[in-house]
Amino acid sequence: MLGIVIPAHNEEQLIRGCLSSVRLASQHAALMGEPVETIVVLDDCTDATGILAASCGVMTVTIRARNVGMARAVGAKALLARGARWLAFTDADTLVSEDWLAAQLSLQTEVVCGTVSVRDWSPHGRHAALLQAHFQETYSDCESHTHVHGANLGVSAAAYRCVGGFRHLACSEDVALVKALVDAGCSVSWSSLPRVVTSARTDARARGGFAGALLNAVAQRLAESAGAAAMQPAIAAGA
Repeated sequence: MLGIVIPAHNEEQLIRGCLSSVRLASQHAALMGEPVETIVVLDDCTDATGILAASCGVMTVTIRARNVGMARAVGAKALLARGARWLAFTDADTLVSEDWLAAQLSLQTEVVCGTVSVRDWSPHGRHAALLQAHFQETYSDCESHTHVHGANLGVSAAAYRCVGGFRHLACSEDVALVKALVDAGCSVSWSSLPRVVTSARTDARARGGFAGALLNAVAQRLAESAGAAAMQPAIAAGA
């Protein structure tokens, strides 16, 4: 059995789209009919995320932690107890490709670190073009990249157990897990083959996560632009 873990905190606007994409990925022909179970970990949700997830026919579990590391760990533990041999992790604001799960398994390694892409930058309003340009210039969406994303991560059950699973970190829990797996000598594929599209939302769920990194990138670019503009009068005066 294959398992998919999705942490969620107040994701009623996006959870159905995510689960629809996960359902298609679970039915890919390359999986040869192997059962796939999905669990949504409802972390301190106060909206309809749980109702919507249940209506999509997936398992749910509720915690009150506001801690993504704990949420991923709780979901993984539940699926391992049900016999999962492979754990795939994504996020509630993410759409996985139809061959996402099959692509992870096709790499035949103990760990798969995939990349992310963003289609809609509009949540950043007038800064959308600036942020898109920054992302395209600085992000490596290719084989042998060095990115770690909880939104596109896969690990064998044996390797996950070997390192003790996710630490209960409020952010960078994915980076900590992959570091532990690498240190343990697990085989890792740094691949752009498993595809996911994530959101560029501005309301970060975890401080220090992907949304936060995008906001920091906007601030950085604006500071650079302001600095360059300030330099112009000085250069002109010295000319």
